[in-house]
Amino acid sequence: MLSQARLPYKNKGEKGKMKVQKKWVSFMLLLLFSFTLLVGCNEKQETAQTSGDKSGKIVIGAALPDFDDKWLSYLQDGMKEYEKTQKDVEVIYVDAMNDASKQLSQVENFIQQKVDAIVLIPVDTVSAPEMVDKANQANIPIVVVNRIFDGVDKATAYVGSESIKAGIMQMEEVAKLLNGKGKIAIMNGQMGHEAQIKRTEGNKQVIKKYPDMKVILEGTAEWDRAKGMSLMENWLQSGKKIDAVVCNNDEMAIGAIMALEDEGKLDDVIVAGVDATPDALEYVKEGKLKVTVFQNAKGQGQQGLEVAIKAAKGEKVEKFNWIPYELVTKDNVEEYIKKWQ
Repeated sequence: MLSQARLPYKNKGEKGKMKVQKKWVSFMLLLLFSFTLLVGCNEKQETAQTSGDKSGKIVIGAALPDFDDKWLSYLQDGMKEYEKTQKDVEVIYVDAMNDASKQLSQVENFIQQKVDAIVLIPVDTVSAPEMVDKANQANIPIVVVNRIFDGVDKATAYVGSESIKAGIMQMEEVAKLLNGKGKIAIMNGQMGHEAQIKRTEGNKQVIKKYPDMKVILEGTAEWDRAKGMSLMENWLQSGKKIDAVVCNNDEMAIGAIMALEDEGKLDDVIVAGVDATPDALEYVKEGKLKVTVFQNAKGQGQQGLEVAIKAAKGEKVEKFNWIPYELVTKDNVEEYIKKWQ
């Protein structure tokens, strides 16, 4: 009778123990699952870090037309110098090697990589609008630098100088040196480039004001010193009298100076350029290059990257950011030499 009376109590005790054991096992399983989940998350984070995840870092894609272009190398230096002053900013520079289709592919790659913003110096003005459209479709800010084109207003912003003003300033000084009379040879950069078109247009606007100034020769040396020298040699062989050679950039102007020096005719011809590069300023100082126009390469690079970073952060930016040209002659050349030091 006693054992039968205690039997229900004993069964209740065993059931209680079983409940405790089940709760303990459940707790251990939960603990084990949590530990596994934590390890898995850490592994995912490590994998993301080793696979290039740049959480918290602003990544800017910089699509440049040609690393070998001397003036553009100064612009790129300006970007790199500004990049060093910025915390958690990485800039990826790519070289299109003056190939518009290659540059389009590079911009598409930036979009696939989901960069935070793109800085674009277009190879040409024909392909540029498509690159801007693709960035806009992907909701990636795109800042165009240096080379303007029809439709550039669709970009997030533009940073650069007005090329036509360089041509006007340059030719006005040449007209002054010639007293409004003379035969002019115009040396163009790469045909179709915005700077080539607008600087030459500015030259010709000024020439129209002077009935005794005429363009007698015009050709392209594609921004290149050696090609500028070759073109000048051909012009000299033509036997035509030339009073001034007005070049779309300094590299071609230096080439023209070399050809004129070889023929002993530099003293008879005024040579003008654009950009005021360090090399060109030395020629100005020596009195060989009479005129150049300072285009602030580093300033354009720095401001272009600055605007891109602001846009990447979602900050409001100005649509057009103009950096003025400045006339350089022997009278003020030392001031501009210091700018490059």
